[in-house]
Amino acid sequence: MDNSNFGPGGDVDALGNDKQPRGERPHRASARSVEFRPIEVTVQEGNVNRALSMLKRKMAAEGIYKELRKRRFYEKPSEEKKRRNREAERRRKKAIRISRERAG
Repeated sequence: MDNSNFGPGGDVDALGNDKQPRGERPHRASARSVEFRPIEVTVQEGNVNRALSMLKRKMAAEGIYKELRKRRFYEKPSEEKKRRNREAERRRKKAIRISRERAG
């Protein structure tokens, strides 16, 4: 690899910042780099109904149904921001309520 573009030491730019080629930088988690793993359910003793209910439970636990409802219609960015703020406020209130119940 040719390091002539990366300053005198080969890995530092003129300001002393680390300078690595884009392919070698560590990845940051973002909404686009989510790793998907399949949800698997095994059918035991030919009981398909039980396997189906297990699959539905796993999908609910993963939040797939919530995601489908959310994506059913377009959500304007302002509406998304309001929804996220409402959800965050609900989580904060729940955390306060739980901490008070544990304390007293």
